[in-house]
Amino acid sequence: MTGEFHTHSGPDKVTEFLQKQDLDLICRAHQVVEDGYEFFADRQLVTIFSAPNYCGEFDNAGAMMSVDETLMCSFQILKPADKKSKFKLGNTSTGVGVFGSTITSKPGNPPPGVKM
Repeated sequence: MTGEFHTHSGPDKVTEFLQKQDLDLICRAHQVVEDGYEFFADRQLVTIFSAPNYCGEFDNAGAMMSVDETLMCSFQILKPADKKSKFKLGNTSTGVGVFGSTITSKPGNPPPGVKM
């Protein structure tokens, strides 16, 4: 299918491509979109981008798309991190880590042969 469809094509070209290939949806990636996913051409094409805060330069969300057995698409949104927390080193006592992530404390494993 290489060369038959270009992402800069208009909605009419998307429809034409889908009909020619007997498809219902084009799913593409590798382009930053603000909300993590974005439809085009009357929901015949979706762009998905899974990296929130891409390269620390964008304030975009990320998304993951799931398709069920009836071909229904659903999206999970990965919200962008708070920019203020970007440079925090983290504090295990408060449970807040680098980039606003949550830190879960786990007890260490005893050395082999030591019974607890």
